[in-house]
Amino acid sequence: MMLLWKRVVLLSITGCLAARADDVIFQGPKWTTEPSDLILPINSADQQATFRCEAQGSSSPQYRWSLNGTLIDLVNDYRRRMSGGNLIISSLDRDQDTGIYQCNAFNARGSILSHRASLQFAYLDNFKTQIVRSAVNVREGQGVVLLCGPPMHSGELTFAWIFNEYPYFVQQDTRRFISQETGSLYFAKVEPSDVGNYTCVVNNTFTGEKVLSSPTPLVLRNDGVMGEYEPKIEVHFPDLLPAAKGSVVKLECFALGNPVPEISWSRTSGVPFPSKVKMRKSNAVLEIPNFQQEDTGTYECVAENSRGKNAARGRISFHAKPHWLQTITDKALSIEENLFWECKANGKPKPSYSWLKNGESLMSEGRIQMENGALSIAALNLSDAGMYQCVAENKHGIIYSSAELMVLASPPRFSKSPLRALLKARSGSNVILECKPQASPPAISLWKKGNEILQRTERITMLPNGTLKIVNVTRWDAASYTCIAKNQFGTASTTGRLLITEPTRITLRPTNMEIIVGESIVLPCQIACDPALDVSFSWAFNGQLIDFQRDGDHFERVGGTISGDLMIRNIQLNHGGKYVCVIDTEVDSLSASAILVVKGPPGPPDKVAVEEITDSTAQLSWTPGRDNGSPITGYIIQGRTPFTVGWQAVDTVPEVVNGNMLTATVVGLNAWVEYEFRVVARNSVGMGAPSPPSVKTRTEDAMPDTAPTDVGGGGGTKSELVITWEPVPEELQNGEGFGYIIAFRPVGTVTWTRAVISTPGLARYIFRNDTIPPFSPFDVKVGAYNNRGEGPFSSIATVYSAEEVPSVAPKRVRARSVSAAQIEVIWEALPAIPERVLGYEVTYWEDDTKPDTVGRVRISENYTLVNVTGLKANTPYYLAVAAFNTAGTGPQSAPINATTKKPSPGQPPINVEWTMTGSTLTLHWDPVVATESEAEVTGYMVLLKRPHFNNVNSVRTNKTTIELTLSASDNYLIQIKALSEGGEGVGSEPIHIHRISMGARGSGAARISRMYLAAVLTSALLSSFW
Repeated sequence: MMLLWKRVVLLSITGCLAARADDVIFQGPKWTTEPSDLILPINSADQQATFRCEAQGSSSPQYRWSLNGTLIDLVNDYRRRMSGGNLIISSLDRDQDTGIYQCNAFNARGSILSHRASLQFAYLDNFKTQIVRSAVNVREGQGVVLLCGPPMHSGELTFAWIFNEYPYFVQQDTRRFISQETGSLYFAKVEPSDVGNYTCVVNNTFTGEKVLSSPTPLVLRNDGVMGEYEPKIEVHFPDLLPAAKGSVVKLECFALGNPVPEISWSRTSGVPFPSKVKMRKSNAVLEIPNFQQEDTGTYECVAENSRGKNAARGRISFHAKPHWLQTITDKALSIEENLFWECKANGKPKPSYSWLKNGESLMSEGRIQMENGALSIAALNLSDAGMYQCVAENKHGIIYSSAELMVLASPPRFSKSPLRALLKARSGSNVILECKPQASPPAISLWKKGNEILQRTERITMLPNGTLKIVNVTRWDAASYTCIAKNQFGTASTTGRLLITEPTRITLRPTNMEIIVGESIVLPCQIACDPALDVSFSWAFNGQLIDFQRDGDHFERVGGTISGDLMIRNIQLNHGGKYVCVIDTEVDSLSASAILVVKGPPGPPDKVAVEEITDSTAQLSWTPGRDNGSPITGYIIQGRTPFTVGWQAVDTVPEVVNGNMLTATVVGLNAWVEYEFRVVARNSVGMGAPSPPSVKTRTEDAMPDTAPTDVGGGGGTKSELVITWEPVPEELQNGEGFGYIIAFRPVGTVTWTRAVISTPGLARYIFRNDTIPPFSPFDVKVGAYNNRGEGPFSSIATVYSAEEVPSVAPKRVRARSVSAAQIEVIWEALPAIPERVLGYEVTYWEDDTKPDTVGRVRISENYTLVNVTGLKANTPYYLAVAAFNTAGTGPQSAPINATTKKPSPGQPPINVEWTMTGSTLTLHWDPVVATESEAEVTGYMVLLKRPHFNNVNSVRTNKTTIELTLSASDNYLIQIKALSEGGEGVGSEPIHIHRISMGARGSGAARISRMYLAAVLTSALLSSFW
């Protein structure tokens, strides 16, 4: 039994802790940044080092640092200070600051240690300048080693050697080698060209510092040449070389010898090298990048020349820092529960484990046990809370995994998991009421129905976790249920009411259907249910819920609260499948399904292939497409060539290809034409989409079977017979080497003259011969040929040879000016002459010195008069007449001249006034006065048009007034023009006389609306009138 004061203290402490596991917020420090190793130049310009350290927690963590396991006194250390959690070291000192640093972050929940980080200083001392290196005396052919002896240093070095003077560096090859391990220069065999001074150059790769040794003279002895000898290995790797995982391993091997030895490498196991292994420096260096466990083993270097061989061996072992396989995570456990944490790490050698609590070592004793990375604490109490770290360590490294342990103590609460105020259940179903209080330690539960404690029966079960289960519920089980939870810290309860409902039934369910693409249907889904239930409907199509917003173009749910009918509009082929109506209430779930078969035109056939082809036929095969719910009844074959517009149906054998056939023969093809074919299937619904086209295939060649058409000709020049025809289209040429055969003979003779033309696109042939009489008839026919032979000839046509131009010029040519833009030309017809006359050509020009002003007018032979129009006003023109035929134009008559009249006045009649008295219209206007450059006015012309009549009536007068009798039943459009020798002048503004205007007066300027004139008269009169 717990003493009262202890209980009070415990309750007060737990009030500061998380009350329940569900409310836990881990507040201990967590690393966000841990320190990393630093290597700094000893003479760094800023003389400052910074170790980064940052953690997060619900209350901001504080920090402290240790060096080599000893806490740093930052209060009294003027060179070291913290910024946040970062440690900053100024005025660096190699002796005082070199070592292992570790950051400790802590807050009220506990403390954790960071990874360890080292601070090292890189430097490179100078060679001792007072040491003068002795000369090295060797014989030619002897091997030699020049020692570098690098000075004191820290950090990685690289080596090079200068020969005599900078910048002449020793170039490494099979005879010379610079070891990057010792820095020494090795000559397998000395040659006279090697004599000179050698200086070792040492470079610190981290600081960039570079120092040079004193020169070492290499002198050639004069007591003879060294004879040949077997290899002696001077550079070799250690007998045992440990290598870290992922590192780059370089093995050096170099031998002295005469002749120069060749270096080779192998593994004693006989396993070949992987592709990543590289040989460098003439095989003196073996490089293994990204070293792994499988790269371990014994490696052998063999140096060999004609005098013998020597070998060196060494074993490379594998080591790796620890790395985590399993880490620990934060835990929140109730008081008196048991804790078990386990961490697992891998490494080479195998890591050992230890545990820290709040940065201090944890020991196995009593409740606390540690074994092989596992930590267990029995019967937790509040003092066990804190920050824990699992530490895995081997000689190559140490790693930490951190987690927080929270120990919870609280009375029961149902704030996160109360019973539902109202729980509905279907009669006959099973009901589960969960009692899940938040409590630490877990609470003990009991149940009440109404005010009575619930007892176990055959139908009522109370599970160990507090859950209440009632099977096969009836209306008698409807009541209020209360779960009461209790632990040593208190008691709590939660209550809910159980309502029993009647089962839901489907009254109208969807049925299997067949439908045509594009139609719309409604799938019914209607129910009867308990009024206390809320009902929801959903539909699934082929196992996927229908999204009515996304697929609203086709799917819509219709109906009321007890109807979930599905309307499908404009059904497509992909809408065929299984539809399931799902009805959900709070107490049950029902479904009804139906299969919808959508019929549509067939899918496209596939794999159309030309199996065999001749000059006029092609044997096709294909595979059928989907029938889309309706059997395929037939196929249509379509073809395409480079000469057709799109796809066209082709003739086949059999003529009708039924739905069971997958082959057909296409007939009526043109020879030597490249064809593509495709197949279209049809069924009772309609025509489907076409198949992909077949591979382009050319028919075989054949003799031409089409003769040229439209054979004719004529014309040309003297002694020529011009023959023309319509070329045979390329698709009818039937093969390569296509051309034409032209045959002709004088009418009445028997023998044909033949000519061959090898240009397929040519459509004209000219035969020249001085013996051909002019305009004599010839029988002409044109045939075709290709490489396979000659084809048919066209029917015979009569073509006349070229004729000669007329030899006589027309006589008695006269010209008369008719207006400002016209001149009338008259001549006498030619008498009978040997040449044929087809007509006459009148040539006119303004000036003999301006040939570019020439114009021509042609007229048939039946006429001897022509009006030349479109001329300039008041301008002299020269004119001549000549006869013409197909051979050209004959000699011109002697030129004559005529001058066009002045232009008609440019001013229209103005101030037009009119009066209607009955059917009599009286018009009056101001006279038009011509300018000096215009023709005098000789009179006026009044134009009348009725809108519904095509003819225009005109009345002439030499006065400025006129009376006209109009029909009272018509509307009139009237315009007045001045007349002169130059022709008609500009018309006045049109006047519109309506039937209702009879007996009215008006004027063009004042009585008629300008807007009306612009809108009605201008458009109606000018566009449709004159």
